[in-house]
Amino acid sequence: MGLEPAEHYLDRFPHELSGGERQRVSFARALAAGPSVLLADEPVSMLDVTIRKAMLDLIDDLRREEDLAVLYITHDLGSARRYSSEVLVMHEGRVVERGESAQVISDPQDEYTRRLLAAAPDPRRSLGTPGA
Repeated sequence: MGLEPAEHYLDRFPHELSGGERQRVSFARALAAGPSVLLADEPVSMLDVTIRKAMLDLIDDLRREEDLAVLYITHDLGSARRYSSEVLVMHEGRVVERGESAQVISDPQDEYTRRLLAAAPDPRRSLGTPGA
């Protein structure tokens, strides 16, 4: 899981761990039973942006190494595109769009999917007039 040796954690309480360490422990606990499917509901939403990619890379590595199916639930379409082969978009409890990640994100057919994409931060978009 990318954690230091277990001895480092034996005398520590959960509140003494960083968010990334707690998340790694959660993954370890979830995988200890040897599941074939991992349900990851917003697994990095509460983590610092600098840790998110490392955690998503860890999930992706585990998926490959453990032959694990991952159901990745997120509002972050950028990470969905990067880490998912297929995207299913739901709105008000029903599926409004489904397909290959790159296809759905580059050419959304549903209005809700288009609104989700428009709302996502895009560093290429202008932030407006400096100092405004």
